[in-house]
Formats: sequence, C-alpha cells, structure tokens
Amino acid sequence: MSAPTKVTFPSFMLQTSGELYAPATDAPNRNGAAVVISHPMTGVKEQTSADHARLLSKAGFYALTFDAGYQGESTGQPRGLEDPHQRAEDNKAAVTFLTTLDSKVDPDRIGVLGICASGGYTSYAAQSDSRIKALATVSAACVGRMTRNGGLHKENNKEVPQAIAGALQAAGQWRTSVARGPSVEPPPMFSTDVSQIPDNADSFFKEAASYYGSTRGSHPRSDQKVPPSSYDLMVNYDSFNFQHLISPRPLLMIAGSKAQTLHYSEDAVAAAREPKELYIVEGKNHFDLYDDLTVSGPKLVEFFGKNL
Repeated sequence: MSAPTKVTFPSFMLQTSGELYAPATDAPNRNGAAVVISHPMTGVKEQTSADHARLLSKAGFYALTFDAGYQGESTGQPRGLEDPHQRAEDNKAAVTFLTTLDSKVDPDRIGVLGICASGGYTSYAAQSDSRIKALATVSAACVGRMTRNGGLHKENNKEVPQAIAGALQAAGQWRTSVARGPSVEPPPMFSTDVSQIPDNADSFFKEAASYYGSTRGSHPRSDQKVPPSSYDLMVNYDSFNFQHLISPRPLLMIAGSKAQTLHYSEDAVAAAREPKELYIVEGKNHFDLYDDLTVSGPKLVEFFGKNL
C-alpha cells in the first residue's frame, strides 16, 4: 500500500495538517466514497487514526486523518488545547476539504469515524452537518460530561458541583498564570510510564499508559499535555444532547464490553433515532479497540460500504 499524501486545510483561523490515504489498487471500487477519521484526546493522526485509515484504504475507501487544532502538526496556541468547538469544526473542515477533491471523492459519499473523545466531537459535528452521510464511533466519550461529573465511569453519570467548581478554578488559575508567565508548561493528563502509576490509580489511566507508553501507541508529538484552560471550554459542552438530529443518516457506535466508557455509547445510541446500532466487542476495554481491529474493523468496512 502506498504512503499517504500530506495535505493541509483551514479550520476556523488555524491550519490543519492531515494525511490522505488513497484506496488500495486491488480494493473494491467504492465509487469515490471517503471517510474522515478523528483522533482521541491527547492523540495524533499517526496513532489509532492511521490504523483505521489503513484498514479503510485496503477496503477501497479514501481515508483522511488529521491533527486537531492546537495539536500534532496543526497550528494553534496554546499547544495541546482541547477545545470541543474547534474539534467539531476540524471535522467539518475535513469534510469540506474532501468535497474539493473532484476527481477522487464523491461529495455525496463522505462518512466520519470518531475515536474516544472524537466519538463525541464527531457526533456533535454530524448533528449539524448534513454532508456527513454516515457516522461511526469507536470507544466514544464526552469530555463535557467527564468534566462535569468528575470522572468517566458509569457511576460518575451525574453532575458533581465540586467537580465543576474545581475544573473552573483550575482553568482560571492557569489562565492567570499564563498571563503572568507565558513560558509555563501544561501538565500531562496522565503518565505514560505504567511503573509510575500507583496501584490504586483509576484503571482507565493504567490502560491509557499501556497504550500510549508502548510501541503500540507512542508518538513524539503525543505527549498527553493538556492546558487546564481546556476545562472551562469543556464544562458546558455536551456531545450527545442532540443525537437525534443525526437521523435519518445511519449511526454505528462500537465499544468494548469491558470499556469504562461503554455507557457513553449506550446513552448516545438510546438518544439517537433510527437507523442506529450499538455494537459491543466482547472482552475488550476502551484502548484495546484503538489497534485491535479484528472484530471492529470488518464491522466498520461493512457499515461504510453499505451506507456510502
């Protein structure tokens, strides 16, 4: 399979860096169908997005990966900022870029795939962009609910006033600190060294370190540093409040049966209208599905093959 082509496109006032994977020469003819692939929070396009792009390319689709604004090779300051509305716009901008590829992509055959937090961002984007003809997510999560609820487990599935107050205080203090000393470095969300994570730490962060701290998922531009000013951007954002607006376009949400984030997909599918499907991969956690595409991969190919 040939190497992807480096591309750039605008998103709001930023310049987005992407890679376009062409359909494999021996793949089925998908008549110009293309899929935008959006990476997890703290990730970059070269990790799980690239794994999914290679899968879809081999199956005959154009696949576009990209770095979110403020992250990876895309522009924007402060580095690592997690802005939900920028992330949604990045996906819409990626769709716009694909519509300009007249000799390659059919603008009526564009789908989107969101992984982890991007399962939320792409849902939010698809709710208000009818050019997205089919949406699939893998290990979806909502950063807004995570911030308001003080965690991402199912038992954290309600707002916690102390968590909201703490997030806003951290964001405000960070903004003030940066104004007084711009060289201050943002803290990492979690360590990628499993040996440095306490035994009593949240299992989600242990599994995150196992992915990002290994050859499976490590990348020099993925340092897990997130400016706390991200949190006041997240606190009043919600990925799935208008999930019903995706219909009548098809929705597929894939999650592992052991994923701490499974409840996000369950709730989002429940809030959506037909056609919709929750597809659970038995025995897999949140991060397993980043690069183990044994079960989820054929399902994604089938979904986009049917609906694009």
